[in-house]
Amino acid sequence: MTSVTENHELNLNVGQTDSGKQKVRVAYFCMEYGLHEEFHAYAGGLGILAGDFLKSAKDLNLPVVGVGILWRQGYTWQRLGPDGRPYDSYPCYSYDFLKDTGVRVSVDIRGRKVTCRVWLLDKYGNSPLYLLDTNLSENEDRWITGQLYGWFSEERVAQEMVLGIGGVRALKALGIDVDVYHFNEGHAVLAGIELIREKMQERGMSFHEAWNATRRQIVFTTHTPVKEGNESHPLELLKYMGATDGLTLEQMVAIGGSPFNMTVAGLRLARAANGVSQLHAATARRMWQDVKDAPNIIAITNGVHPGTWQDERVRRAFREDGDLWAAHVACKEELLEEVRERTGVRLAPDRLVIGFGRRAVGYKRSDLIFRKPGVIEPYLQDGRIQMVFSGKAHPQDDFGKEIVANLARYARKYPRSVVFLEDYDMRIGRLMTRGSDVWLNNPRRPLEACGTSGMKAAMNGVLNLSILDGWWPEACIHGVNGWQFGDGVEGSDAHDLESLYKVLFDEVVPTYYDRRDKWIQMMRSSISMSQKQFSSDRMVEEYYTKMY
Repeated sequence: MTSVTENHELNLNVGQTDSGKQKVRVAYFCMEYGLHEEFHAYAGGLGILAGDFLKSAKDLNLPVVGVGILWRQGYTWQRLGPDGRPYDSYPCYSYDFLKDTGVRVSVDIRGRKVTCRVWLLDKYGNSPLYLLDTNLSENEDRWITGQLYGWFSEERVAQEMVLGIGGVRALKALGIDVDVYHFNEGHAVLAGIELIREKMQERGMSFHEAWNATRRQIVFTTHTPVKEGNESHPLELLKYMGATDGLTLEQMVAIGGSPFNMTVAGLRLARAANGVSQLHAATARRMWQDVKDAPNIIAITNGVHPGTWQDERVRRAFREDGDLWAAHVACKEELLEEVRERTGVRLAPDRLVIGFGRRAVGYKRSDLIFRKPGVIEPYLQDGRIQMVFSGKAHPQDDFGKEIVANLARYARKYPRSVVFLEDYDMRIGRLMTRGSDVWLNNPRRPLEACGTSGMKAAMNGVLNLSILDGWWPEACIHGVNGWQFGDGVEGSDAHDLESLYKVLFDEVVPTYYDRRDKWIQMMRSSISMSQKQFSSDRMVEEYYTKMY
């Protein structure tokens, strides 16, 4: 690992507006970053979004730095056991491409000084990403930055202290001036507590003066509309861990309530807040309408990085009005070869392939299409429909693991037409969103905040077949750039299933097999719709104009 000792070596580009005025300097805090599959610092969509954000910030020459954690064991390496159920393992990763900044900061955790080494990562065409690492021999608690989203509450709070409190101190030690702190989800809110502490202790401000001054520096993005996904901690635990950071319990309650809710705290610490699609912002406003002193939650719809997710052959064929179908077939063959190598199953390249790659949680309803076997089985048995599934469950989520096991059972039941790819990662995600013919999405509306995998598919001409949830209501023109089902209401599983079957059998399947010209026209419409409207470049530009 190389060393960086001088600030000028960090190559921080300071972007400017067309008029020459300096752009706002942003520090983007996130618990995970999905930049490449070889760098195991992400669990799912939140991390992929953060990685795409930093890549577009770099492309746009904006003064953005990322702050995160160097996870030595990543999230989980998840495979299927002999019984068909997933099991987790945690290899320890070492990266020779990280640069040692030479900076060390400390955080007091459970009354012990924990030293954090600060690494720089700028390998993947991303803005500088600073990663805090407690895996040092001098630390009794070197395990803190071991597993992403650790196993128990003390570990999680310690990780959030390193990210938030340590992150603010790292930026200061690096000499990086910050105008706006962007908290991507509630994991980072202890950075706000540290900023308040600084103003109280170093500038002599009162608590409310420090809080108001800090609010002018912070913007906040909320992601999950599932109540259980919004983390909270007992105040007694935060005090024991040292996460109160010099504030009184009464002051902590004023910010995050009791128990201390990280999303509530994020809203009360921020001058601006957003949801990640139009529908999600409306849902979030309803969810958090009782939070006093919170900003209005606006919508900035997520986007994906074209350079990472769009296949170059597809991009070229679209741009030059070339043979888009041939480019798609090449991507499809690569996916099917990966399927063969991993599972031994040879799917037919001339038959319809439906892709479904998701985090394994109940509301995403991964098995919905199988729930009336008598209806779907004829299509699977004669091969008119083939399905490729992938996804991971949280290591502690037994229900999520049962979802994975259930998909594996369907693969065994329909061995010639259904496959499950283990250990879902960015590489599998790229292959599936490039090589599938159709991208299926059927969450319970309105629980899908955005759903960026569908954007990646759309950029590659893979047609979305989706519930009107997340981003899809903003994009879908039914029968033109993809298909909707479920009528755009919060329907029952039975209602949504009947709608899915009707659209799939009456529109999708006949179009694929009998109207190839229309299918290709829809592919072009999908790419045209998605390339700008749902790119991370557009997203980052909106953050600058609407939030920063």
